Amino acid sequence: MKREPDHFQDRELELVYIAKKLSEAQALEELLTSAGVDYAVEADQYFGGFIFQQVRMGAFFYVLPEGAASARQLMEASGYRPQEIPISPIAQADSDSRPGT
Repeated sequence: MKREPDHFQDRELELVYIAKKLSEAQALEELLTSAGVDYAVEADQYFGGFIFQQVRMGAFFYVLPEGAASARQLMEASGYRPQEIPISPIAQADSDSRPGT
């Protein structure tokens, strides 16, 4: 169910999707609402384009971390490509280190 960001109080939310078109955002809202997922959505800017990057507006979908995995599964099953799971800087540094270097 769509919630205002202040509904989640001071809890950290996880970005699960950026809708680039209004129709895409509306369809995802319907999917998440019908599945009973609590989410927040906010308009924000992102960079788009391969050769000529420019700032564009999109609908950013957020959920609580404990519901992120199931929200991503639901979106994938419905043909969406959710945002990848963020990697903490420590985990990233560990995965980048190679033995003997």
